[in-house]
Amino acid sequence: MSQTLQERKDMDPQYMWDLSSLYASDEEWERTLPMLEPLVEEVTAFQGKLKDAASIRAFYDKSEELELLISNLFEYAMLRRSEDTREAAGQKMYALIYGRYVQAASRLSFATPEILSLDEKTLKAIVDDPVLADYHQAMLDLLAEKSHTLSADQEALLAQYGEVFGAAAGISENLMDADMVFEDAVDAAGKSHQVSGSSYIQLQSSADRVLRKNAFDSLYKGYRQHINTLAATYSAAVKSAVTTARVRHYPSSRRMAMEANHIPDQVYGNLIEAVHRHMSAMHRYVSLRKRLLGLKELHYYDVYAPLVGESAETYTYDQAREMVLDAIAPLGEAYGNVVREAFANRWIDVYPNVGKRGGAFSAGTYQSKPYILTNFSGTLDSVSTIAHELGHSMHTWYARKHQPAHYADYTLFVAEVASTVNENLLIEDLLGKTTDLKEKMVLLNQYLENFKGTVYRQTMFAEFEKIVHEKAAEGQALDPETLNQIYLDLIRDYFGEGLVIDDAIKYEWARIPHFYRPFYVYVYATGYSTAVALSEGIRKDGALAVKRYLDFLSMGSSRHPLDELRHAGVDLDTPAPIDRALEKFETVLDQAEKIAGKLGL
Repeated sequence: MSQTLQERKDMDPQYMWDLSSLYASDEEWERTLPMLEPLVEEVTAFQGKLKDAASIRAFYDKSEELELLISNLFEYAMLRRSEDTREAAGQKMYALIYGRYVQAASRLSFATPEILSLDEKTLKAIVDDPVLADYHQAMLDLLAEKSHTLSADQEALLAQYGEVFGAAAGISENLMDADMVFEDAVDAAGKSHQVSGSSYIQLQSSADRVLRKNAFDSLYKGYRQHINTLAATYSAAVKSAVTTARVRHYPSSRRMAMEANHIPDQVYGNLIEAVHRHMSAMHRYVSLRKRLLGLKELHYYDVYAPLVGESAETYTYDQAREMVLDAIAPLGEAYGNVVREAFANRWIDVYPNVGKRGGAFSAGTYQSKPYILTNFSGTLDSVSTIAHELGHSMHTWYARKHQPAHYADYTLFVAEVASTVNENLLIEDLLGKTTDLKEKMVLLNQYLENFKGTVYRQTMFAEFEKIVHEKAAEGQALDPETLNQIYLDLIRDYFGEGLVIDDAIKYEWARIPHFYRPFYVYVYATGYSTAVALSEGIRKDGALAVKRYLDFLSMGSSRHPLDELRHAGVDLDTPAPIDRALEKFETVLDQAEKIAGKLGL
């Protein structure tokens, strides 16, 4: 008999998020939506009037009011849609606000080119005018865009294509989350298990190899059946990015993405080069996996399997909460109290249900709770996921508490730092508490998996994006065969000769949603490397390191990301943080090998 998920309506409300900090109901959302158009009219009334500091300040203030309203409407619709991707109400709200957002963006696109059309002397005077002191960094960043900003008519035209450019991501998401259906996977005892995007990694983490293989075969059979559609949607997304970069006079789509966060090219190159320098450690980990699992051949469906079988522990959600609270204790009482509020006041949508979006995320607005979606299953990994997403939410909470709305959204480049600090503090806390060698091995396995998944794997994704976007820029076709081969070659490079390369793994690129947000995945690897340095400092240096870290969380986007990280104590202008992180990986690997010897494995 198949294991089935519950319908959303049958779930316990105490484990579901409370969206009332946005809107009390769908009906309230619907009553609010008509307020959007008059506010858009007020903002567009500034067109042709942005000639001095006073008018620009008034425009920014009114625009901020509009952005707060749009973000509330948008986030509520997105969160409701995520609850059950099959349900019509959420999809309808999301489609409505997405369309209104694109229309508003199109109508407001006059502002940047209008301001930047002013002569240089006038612009410099405006930037330094005390009237705009609250927006000084924003004005400096605007000036930096001058060479990439089009005329007002061109900007308006490009903005009108926003929904079209985003269509590929939406189509692929609907296909993967709502329409694709996978065959059940049968375990060694003949029991069936439901395969979905949200359950797949859990099935791959089972000690039952028959289940792992059958889940692997089921998932990638489904992707193979849709690979032409998914190649077409991804190709469209890549070409949109490449074309936009050309139109905006960037040398590449990668440069466009990185310049948006003020990140120099060498950071991307340093990451890939450093990981390749330490590739032998990844190959060594693959060999350890093969040995500990007692396999003649290690397949891709074995790379998530626990090294010493199933953990002796499974955790209730209440236990997970206490584990996370213990782990983040070094960050201080005030930090811990906000985390307690997150658990108590329903920031978190905890368990999977039929149709629920897979994976996990943190989201919210300047005026709402920083909500968290998870698909908690009781594994150590799902406990770690809660710690991870709470890191995001705490970063959001600190930034919004200390910054005005226009500086409260931290950049993508630093987005994964706080989440990974929490994960590392959790693993180190648990390692320090157990003397059981098998449990230590389970924890070290989790630590090694975090490195493998966040540094090595995300860098592999980053290299895939680099190659794919370069081919698109050269006019080469991004057909399924090309994309599959690029991905297969990278799997061979990153996993080495110790892994049997199953042909079906060439389809894995198609299930990575972050590829539709070009050149984002690399920040997971740089963020993890940064987090290793910060979490080690918090554990060893105490109060001073904690203060610098909480200062960093509070900065939002008020400074450029590399400057924020330097304040926290990490300099990513050099490859040193990446190298140190991978040296930590090697140290953890040493510990795992020693314990394996003591266990006679």
